[in-house]
Amino acid sequence: MKKLRVFVSSVQKELENERIAVLSLINTDPFLNQHCEPILYELEPALPEESVKGCLKSLRSCDIYLVIIWKEYGHLVEGFSITHHEYRCAKEVKMPILVYMKGPAELKRESGTVGFVQEVQKDGFKYKRFGNFLELQNEIRTSLVRLFKEKFRIKPSADENKIAEQTIKATSDFENKTLKRLAWKDLDYKLARRLVASAEQIEPSAITEKELIHKLLIRGLLWTDMDGTYYATAAGITLLATDPSAVFPQCRFLADAYRGTEMDGNPMDHEDITEPLPKAIEKVIAFIERNTRHPIRIVGLNRVRLDEYPTEAIREAMVNAGAHRDYEDRGRKILVEKFSDRIVISSPGLPPPPLTLHKLRSGKYKPCSRNPLLAQCLSFFHRIEERGSGFRRMREAMIDHGLDEPEIDSYTGYFQVIFVGPGDDIDKIHVSAKDVGQVIPPSIEAKLNDRQKKIITHILKEGFVTSGWCVKKLKVVQNTAYRDLTGLIKLDILEQTGKGRSTKYVFKKK
Repeated sequence: MKKLRVFVSSVQKELENERIAVLSLINTDPFLNQHCEPILYELEPALPEESVKGCLKSLRSCDIYLVIIWKEYGHLVEGFSITHHEYRCAKEVKMPILVYMKGPAELKRESGTVGFVQEVQKDGFKYKRFGNFLELQNEIRTSLVRLFKEKFRIKPSADENKIAEQTIKATSDFENKTLKRLAWKDLDYKLARRLVASAEQIEPSAITEKELIHKLLIRGLLWTDMDGTYYATAAGITLLATDPSAVFPQCRFLADAYRGTEMDGNPMDHEDITEPLPKAIEKVIAFIERNTRHPIRIVGLNRVRLDEYPTEAIREAMVNAGAHRDYEDRGRKILVEKFSDRIVISSPGLPPPPLTLHKLRSGKYKPCSRNPLLAQCLSFFHRIEERGSGFRRMREAMIDHGLDEPEIDSYTGYFQVIFVGPGDDIDKIHVSAKDVGQVIPPSIEAKLNDRQKKIITHILKEGFVTSGWCVKKLKVVQNTAYRDLTGLIKLDILEQTGKGRSTKYVFKKK
């Protein structure tokens, strides 16, 4: 079954935050996202009459009409607001209509709005009242689930309902905020294209700028005011602004690398990272890469460079920190501290209810997110499964690496993930199948004799070999050593450097 199209209608400027909240709900709820997609007709810089024609054309291609009403009636076109025209069009084509009213009954509304509400009541449509984002999202999900069940015979599983309930309760309204701070031209265009291409699973070059803007609008990362200017929402700023901290000072990562096991006033490396969230996470990975050890192991005929900590576990922890932190706390940043024996990642804010440290440690919990839009978009960038246990994946990565599972803790309002390293016992790190890059392909290895394999192993350790070493260590005559070495040259494995007594054999540069 194809996704049903839900047309979201309201006085645009007055209820922009609510419109973004609806997009966030439909895009991140596991059941709704599977069965429907939100459609918004955002006003272009054109005449109101042309806007009405465009709205109604878009509306007629939809399956469900959802309207949110507050105080303002909107611009008049032929005596009625655009929203009112949309409502009458949906009624004319017998489309399911869902109506939501912001504020109490005694709230003073414009006369046009009062007349619109009276018409809705006269037509027999009941509306649901709400006062905040949480109530609106709860009411919309309840209505859509009931509609899907009654009209389309589709209903969510108990697990999907539980996840939705917990996510709505945990969600902050930070990412839905609309600000006139950064316009579309101020964002990282290439990063935006990467996001949409990954989300839609299409080639970046296949996306036109108009399609790109539309996809970002639908995902709640852009909004547009009445003059047609596109601005980034708070989520859009965090993900796509060149420097999100220029608008939100809390959108920074502070990374420190210490020589010992405790903090001191003179870290050996420090970085204040203010890039958009996807790039900031990769910068943290690079910071840890350059400040940790990378032992070399010889495995068969391969020289393997290992990481002190599994990169996938660190990346998972950084994605979690960026997606689930408390962005309303403007005074604190995400902290990354590398000590000689551990890495500590501290994210502002404790887990949102109903999550607790105990549930996270036990692994027995339903995932929910304080910032579901950010969590979803980061899953596209980093190819991490959004729904599921990120902590389970961290534990598995650490154990597979030969290390203890990460510790979960809290400290002065920070949520902490602590990765304990190998310390002085660097040999405890495991070599996994993915670590072993093929220096010698199996098809070539099958052609080698035992002496040639020993020659390759020696070069892996020392970087080169000489014919004299072959004669002495392999106990062969000079001609045999020469045949072994020239055989490896013919197989495109080695090359000769130097002349006479300075002759050496090294791996051929590819």
